Amino acid sequence: MSFFPLPHIEDSPKRIRVYIAGVCIVDTRHAKLVWEHAHYPNYFFPEVDLPNWYLSIPTASPDVASYDLWIGLRGAPKTITRYLTGPLAGLFTIKFSDMDAWFEEDEQIYVHPRDPYKRVDVLQSSRHIRIEANGIEIANTRAPRLLFETGLPVRTYIAKTDCRLDLLEPSELTTECPYKGKANYYHVQLESGRFENVVWWYPNTTAECSLIRGYVAFYDEKVDVWVDSEKQEKPGSK
Repeated sequence: MSFFPLPHIEDSPKRIRVYIAGVCIVDTRHAKLVWEHAHYPNYFFPEVDLPNWYLSIPTASPDVASYDLWIGLRGAPKTITRYLTGPLAGLFTIKFSDMDAWFEEDEQIYVHPRDPYKRVDVLQSSRHIRIEANGIEIANTRAPRLLFETGLPVRTYIAKTDCRLDLLEPSELTTECPYKGKANYYHVQLESGRFENVVWWYPNTTAECSLIRGYVAFYDEKVDVWVDSEKQEKPGSK
């Protein structure tokens, strides 16, 4: 969520390094955080940090120049965009997903840079949480951990020992979150049918979300949830 006009540009106080094919193509203490949209920022860099020796001849328009990046036989087409006009003139950005690794100081980051205006808090709770799917209870706890993330619904994390583990079937799906880590998923398998990828959990987490490590969360949108004996409306149902 953005509270300022876009694009918004801020100096980053962090050392940023970018790697591909074992080569560090950017190593700078002068990165910018740029919000081009309201959801999250991306890193931009001054032209002096442009890794010219790995770049193709640019494809240019009046406003931007696009570069392919090549290291040996490894290529990343049009992965670098340099801005020639407007508020981003003199800066370039790199497509995050094309690179092998990004580091803030010595900590690797994933998916996209974290928004310094976004908070993620995990709080221990004593609320009584029950979860059902098609009338079958699949979780029941009085010690949930609640995750509060700016701009998103509150998520309830439950110890696996408070769940019907016999009904959880491992999924091949994984997703990554820059604030929490890499998530694995479960299906809920009932005699009446299967609920696909309705449960997720983090085998490992970022340091700030360590309280949810090993706990599972259910998509409230796809199951029935009771909090202190009161059935909850599904998010988005109004």
